[in-house]
This record gives sequence, structure tokens and C-alpha cells, in this order.
Amino acid sequence: MDLGRRDFVKLAAGAGALPLFSRAALAQLAPNPPSIRPPSPAERTAMSRLAQTFMDKFEVPGLSFAIGYAGAIVHQVAFGVADREQNEAATPQHLFRIASVSKMITSVTLFRLIEENRVKLTDRVFGPGALLGTDYGAPPYSPGIDQITLEHLLTHTGGGWTNDNRDPTFTHPHMDHAQLMTWTLANRPLDRPPGQHYAYSNFGYCVLGRVIEKLTGQHYAEHVRTEVLGRCGVTDMTIAGNTRDQRQPGEVAYYCKVESPYEMNVRRMDSHGGWIATPTNLVQFLMHVDGYARPANILRPRSIEVMTTAPSYSADYAKGFCINKSGNWWHNGSLPGTSTIAVRTHGGFCWAAFTNVSRPNTRMDDELDELNWNMARQVSDWRVA
Repeated sequence: MDLGRRDFVKLAAGAGALPLFSRAALAQLAPNPPSIRPPSPAERTAMSRLAQTFMDKFEVPGLSFAIGYAGAIVHQVAFGVADREQNEAATPQHLFRIASVSKMITSVTLFRLIEENRVKLTDRVFGPGALLGTDYGAPPYSPGIDQITLEHLLTHTGGGWTNDNRDPTFTHPHMDHAQLMTWTLANRPLDRPPGQHYAYSNFGYCVLGRVIEKLTGQHYAEHVRTEVLGRCGVTDMTIAGNTRDQRQPGEVAYYCKVESPYEMNVRRMDSHGGWIATPTNLVQFLMHVDGYARPANILRPRSIEVMTTAPSYSADYAKGFCINKSGNWWHNGSLPGTSTIAVRTHGGFCWAAFTNVSRPNTRMDDELDELNWNMARQVSDWRVA
């Protein structure tokens, strides 16, 4: 239900982690050109035409899009309706569930804690002397659980708890985090030894949220809002509610013909899929971790390099970010009633697009990604490769 953009199965091929800090200081990239103009009226019309074609094809009620460059939001726009029943027009200020795009935020939060020397990528997570100790059950564990490290969870190489029809994050909806984690450690052995195989794991990022709480003594969302989002100028993001009545002010309504958007414990998904945001929020966030000199990044260049470097057995997933050889970073998200994507391009652009509908068993998620690229290419002098 909550997929990374490319949930490929990779064969193991061992690789060592990059050291976080090296002797040589890395230079930040300079935006080239230093700034860009916003779209002209004709270019906005062309963008809108593409968006409407996409919305018609997939019966999308509402679509919101934002694009930034060198610290500036250069275009934001929304189409359709935020709420069909109320006939409420969608605006760029409407909040959407962002699903697995949340994983980017959790990763950045952990890399800030690594920079503060409060944790290391090689730290073990479970068992005596580990990050979470025996908070969720004491040994003996199933084989391999006490060998899982922070890096394994960030790269989806923990060895189990995969995003399939047995995904523990979508089971036992009445359990809280502690109950779910205790149950999973006691009842779900790993499929493979940690560190040998990529298998996309929502539960792994649920665990990372609890690591953040243990290290900081704060609730996950409280710490992230203060130490990450606030530093990016983002103040209106929060964790989603579960039901239609629990929507936040300004949050869209969600639609799906296959599964109900309101029968999941989305609030419990906090660190792997629980945030609500506007596309502009995500663009602001990405521009502060994109490796470019403007605006000032909230992570050091070396941290960003490590965060966006994949192990050899998972060439297209780094640590909370999908990557490719072109130097693009992204994450998408999908839940019943939600399809989202946020992208940092090698040319210096950051953009995000969210919808309030899902269309399982179609190419909607892929075509949402393609739509963003094609919309950006409508501006004649933007360098969108």
C-alpha cells in the first residue's frame, strides 16, 4: 500500500558504509544560473493543459504542484477540488497526506542527530547496549534482529518486515507504536540476515521514529517540527489523523474506489508515512537539503553526500531518498486516497506534486512523476534535462 517509487529486489553484494566526515571539505554546488524567472502566462497555460489531461485520464479530483529553485518558490498552482462533497476548490495552501515522502524527513532528522554525534550509522538498534535496548522485548530474539543497525533501516536492508501483504505496519490498527513493535519483534522473524538484501520496509522507518524519540526525549513530530522543518521555514506540517472527521483545517478529502482512505491508522505511520503538507512545504524542505549553496542547507555537504549514496546492492535507494545516475533524488508516496512525489533534480530544481486520489493497478504514480518533468519543460529557458 505504501510504496517506494522503485521497490526492486536486489541481490546481496556487500558494501561498506561511507565515513560521515572526511578530511577534505566538500564544496556546495552553486546554482547555475543563479536564479530563474517564473513562468509566463502562456507557459502557465501550457502547464495547466498538461495537468488537466492527466487529471482527466485518472479521474483526479484535486492536484497541487510547486517548484522551487535557489531558495525561491517560482511557481505554485492547484487544480480541481479539495473536497467533492463541499465543492471546495483546491488551492496551493491545501494540505495532503504525503505517505512515504515522509521517509525523506525522517532520514534528514537522523542525519542531524549524527552530525551532533548523538548516534552513528553503525549503531545497533535492538538488544542490550543498543539504541533502543530492550524497550520492545528482551533477548533471545529471532536470528539477526540484534544485528540490525541504523544504516540497515535507512537503506531498507534490515532483513525483513517487508512491504507486502504481511507488512506489520498495516496490521493491528488498535496497537500503539510500543505494542506494535513489541509484537513484531516477538512474532515476525527476519527473512534474511541484515545488510545483504534490499526489501522496502515501512516498519523499518517506524522503528527509526522511535530511535529519534529515544535519542531526543521528545515525540517524533515535535522534534522534527522544531529541529528540521522549522529550520526550513516550514511551520504548518503535522501528522495526519485517521478519519475524515480528524482532518486538519485546510486538509483535502481523499478518494479511492478500491480501499477506504479512512480505515487505516495513519497517525501511527508518523515517521514512515504520516505527515501532511503542501507541495510548497516539501519544496522548501528539499531546497534546504539539496546540496546547493542557496538557501543555506541544514546539513553539512558530507552528510548530504552520505545520505544520498546507495549501497551496492540497492543502486537506486540511498537513505530515505531514491536516486539515479543522473544525480536526481526523489521519493514518492502512495496510500488509499493519496499519490505524491517530491523531487530534487541534478539541475537545481526542487518540485513536488500531490493528489487526493489513488488509482491502484494503473500507471498513475509513474505518470505523476512524468507530468512534473513535462510541466517544468514548458518554460522555455528553464534548464530541465
